[in-house]
Amino acid sequence: MNESDIRDAMVIHGKSLFNRGYTAGGSGNISARVSDGCLLTPTNSCLGRLTASRIAKIDHLGNHIDGDPPSKEAVLHAAVYRARPETKAIVHLHSPYAVAVSCLEGLDPNDVLPPLTPYFVMRIGRLPMIPYFPPGDIGLADAVANACRTHRAVLMAHHGTVATGKSIDDAVYAAEELEETARLFFLLRDHRHRALDKNQVAELEKRFPG
Repeated sequence: MNESDIRDAMVIHGKSLFNRGYTAGGSGNISARVSDGCLLTPTNSCLGRLTASRIAKIDHLGNHIDGDPPSKEAVLHAAVYRARPETKAIVHLHSPYAVAVSCLEGLDPNDVLPPLTPYFVMRIGRLPMIPYFPPGDIGLADAVANACRTHRAVLMAHHGTVATGKSIDDAVYAAEELEETARLFFLLRDHRHRALDKNQVAELEKRFPG
């Protein structure tokens, strides 16, 4: 995809995510790697009302070089791209069920959600939770980037999700799968249920490596 096509895809996905309640108001952001840095949704912009020509561009260090001022999470996006070279796009959402999970006590911070479906294993794998940092904090960027060296997505305590992908579509689908699994987690929480067992997970990990 050329840069113009990437901008258009960001607008289409942003509107779809917003319209379905995956993020609200001016929260959340989408980025995509390009040859001289990355494209990133502007600060305080609504994902449901993006304009392709106004999408920000930052360099590989997170410095603003074109378009509207970037999201305050620009440093986080830049850090994840440096830590995970295969990543071509990042989606950060404040999706309600995932944020609700991030506020619960007693979770394993190294593996927050159970493998309820094969699609969660295929698109997310194991999901770590990053401790709370204020939005835009450099400590948050460092912690997320470090986790993304070995994980495709992370959950940030009291904040939201970061999902990576080899394309914009791939990153969006991962973000959606994460939120869907969080929703299933709450639907099943008070009912007897089973997750995929270790052998089933291992087989999926072998067939669909991250």
